Amino acid sequence: MLRTIDLRGTRPTPACLLALVPRSATDVSAALDTVRAIIDEVRQHGETALLDQAERFDGVRPAAVRVPADELADALEALAPEVRAAALQTIERVRAASTAQVPEPRVTRLGSGAVVEQRWQPVTRVGLYVPGGKAVYPSSVIMNVVPAQVAGVRSIALASPAQAAFGGRIHPTIAAIAALLGIDEVYAMGGAGAIGAFAYGVEGIGLEPVQRVTGPGNVFVAAAKRVVQGVTGIDAEAGPTDILVIADDGADADFVAADLVSQAEHDELAASVLVTDSAELAAEVARRLEVRVAATKHSERVRQAIEGAQSAVVLVDDLEQAADFANAFGPEHLEIQVRDADATLARIENAGAIFMGAYSPVSLGDYAAGSNHVLPTGGQARYASGLSAATFLRPQQVVRYDEQALREVAPVIAALSAEEDLPAHGEAVTARFEA
Repeated sequence: MLRTIDLRGTRPTPACLLALVPRSATDVSAALDTVRAIIDEVRQHGETALLDQAERFDGVRPAAVRVPADELADALEALAPEVRAAALQTIERVRAASTAQVPEPRVTRLGSGAVVEQRWQPVTRVGLYVPGGKAVYPSSVIMNVVPAQVAGVRSIALASPAQAAFGGRIHPTIAAIAALLGIDEVYAMGGAGAIGAFAYGVEGIGLEPVQRVTGPGNVFVAAAKRVVQGVTGIDAEAGPTDILVIADDGADADFVAADLVSQAEHDELAASVLVTDSAELAAEVARRLEVRVAATKHSERVRQAIEGAQSAVVLVDDLEQAADFANAFGPEHLEIQVRDADATLARIENAGAIFMGAYSPVSLGDYAAGSNHVLPTGGQARYASGLSAATFLRPQQVVRYDEQALREVAPVIAALSAEEDLPAHGEAVTARFEA
């Protein structure tokens, strides 16, 4: 079921490993022209374009793009008690973990009267995207909203696609969780059009432009983020999910198979990868996969993902090579199920989130761990990080020098500005002491 990449007896260079990692055929750049046209429609025609796009892409035309306050209140009132309780517990955990992500202001004293302060300033306004598609994601509402609130963002707008099954309204669970979190600016809009609306604003419905757009989505959402970057900030170009499991012969093969299936459930392009130094474990995981794929609700979707080019079992000589492969892959979700998990962790450099041991599955992080599940996909963990309170914060340096402190560094400034042939820089300092 999983194709095999056998690295035993070899030591590929980092460049070779990058070429070997399994990837889906997803190409964000191929969607750019389509996405630009969609965003241009929104810029030119505002709400009318968004309504037309909902009809075209979601199969339903909402009564309005802005979700009325009473609809949010009604959705919260109708929310099942067990779902509300689970959401509240998840909110509490994510809020606690997000609070730890806010850096403390720091003051550096470089001498008498020479101070540089480091402060972290939240952006004022953000647009948070919650996808529709194959599943409903109330957990993504929590994962987007709570870190923004913790960071101190004052203005939060949320968008989710209109649902044909609910008469053009957004999914009622999405609406309910938004209301539970106190978010009252909610829009029934999806895909590239929603990202463009956030970036440029839609005057007719009171949607003001945002400073940052976050949240997962399909290839068109990812492409739209690329298009608007520079007009507004983004978190990452999130695409199909992926999981990489490093396991040795002490791992439970059924646990590993269950975890690979859990992420394959998201999308036919989801990547499920096992890296192991045990051919016996690999064979047993393959047997367990057959059983679990056949039994799961979304069996056909899972099977396509597991059998796709983006999924594989990778056989390695040892766990050091396993860590090297994981670093080249840059997984969104990395599970470490080996006897000495901390030793393997010490070798890991690139991962969105890391799950340690047999009882820390990725599903835990998707919902109730307290960590955030909006993470870099498609190898972006090699250079990007997951969503956190820090996503909504900007470090700013506040410089406070008095006269004597400036006088002491004036020769340094004069020497460097002269060397760079920017004499007015030095003159701006010497002018303060000429009298």
